[in-house]
Amino acid sequence: MVRLKDRYLLVSIVYTDLLASQQAKKGNNPPVSDLLLYNQPTTGELKPQILLKAIRNQVASLFGDCGSGAVDRSLQVKYLSPATSTFILRISRSHYRLVWAALSFMDRLPTRDGRPCIFRVVRVSGTIRKVEEEAVRRAKLLILAAKDEAAGNKNAGTALDALFRGGSGGSSKDPARNLTMLSDQDDDDDDDEGSAPGDGEASYDD
Repeated sequence: MVRLKDRYLLVSIVYTDLLASQQAKKGNNPPVSDLLLYNQPTTGELKPQILLKAIRNQVASLFGDCGSGAVDRSLQVKYLSPATSTFILRISRSHYRLVWAALSFMDRLPTRDGRPCIFRVVRVSGTIRKVEEEAVRRAKLLILAAKDEAAGNKNAGTALDALFRGGSGGSSKDPARNLTMLSDQDDDDDDDEGSAPGDGEASYDD
């Protein structure tokens, strides 16, 4: 019996209309960390069905009917958190790069306001448990990085450093404070965990 192998993608929505957000929060309110502005909560209008349709449309736009047919059955939104602007996708291991490419070309939320944003894949794994753990870890580290920035910590670096170069400003040598993208390797000898394959650790360049 052939076991079908999937990949789970943890995706972070990073908002790029930072100037508009800063102007909207001006007034008597205390200053808001840039890191928190990049990682704002997502509007409740974004539903799993809407997100799934937008990704499928983008795959079809890039790869035509062949790509659309390849991902049609296996692509699912397993989790969507508007509060943390993250979601988890499940896709067959053979075709997850098609979905990754499609996400890279999406630059706006598929909602009525259509806010400019980046869909950034931050974890690829053969088990949903791994990406869930990574989602929790990243949420905690973003809070720590935002506190460092608000406190004027010289080692905190910039918000973009914390987002794209790992840790607080990229200066942390502690792997536990690393926010860079991680990926499980494609290993045919993946270990079983329930019905999900694969826990081999490897890194891809961002």
